[in-house]
Amino acid sequence: MLLKILLPFTFHTESLVGNKLGEIELVSFEDDSIFTNDDFKKNSFTLINFWASWCAPCRIEHPRLMELSKENNIKILGVNFKDKKINALKFLKDLGDPYEYLTRDSNGKQSVNFGIYGIPESILIDNKLTIIKKFVGPLTKQDLNNIKEIINKYKDKISKIIVSKDKTMYEALEKGFKEGDTCVYVEKKIAK
Repeated sequence: MLLKILLPFTFHTESLVGNKLGEIELVSFEDDSIFTNDDFKKNSFTLINFWASWCAPCRIEHPRLMELSKENNIKILGVNFKDKKINALKFLKDLGDPYEYLTRDSNGKQSVNFGIYGIPESILIDNKLTIIKKFVGPLTKQDLNNIKEIINKYKDKISKIIVSKDKTMYEALEKGFKEGDTCVYVEKKIAK
């Protein structure tokens, strides 16, 4: 006799954190241009948000995305998932557009490459394409605070001190950066 026990299926994505994204090729929402890895390396942080106009939880998280879009150290990329363009445009017109970049995944195949199995989901990456955090379901207020904490820690690490007219000294190494890291500098002048 064979006894089969069915257990609820849960898909865990914690193993993605700390890994680098593979080659990214997402088609722009507006035209056929392609967003690639190089486009994301320009940002300190990027939140990749998978959403659709027909998704009720996407509406719930949308005000948090609007709030996050006001932060300086992060850009939000929207991946419109299995949606009709006219409905997606109405959604953004009615609720606001938090996306610096907007792409489409009409058949859902690109999203699978990101480990997405439902929407909304979001992935926070740095400029080296390392996955910092993955969020399954609508972003909560706590998620929003965690993202802000992560990007503000980065902002606090950066500085540039002008030592004299023709010489600059970077304190990036003292602030925790390693050689080869990309960083943005905030300028501080030292009085003589």
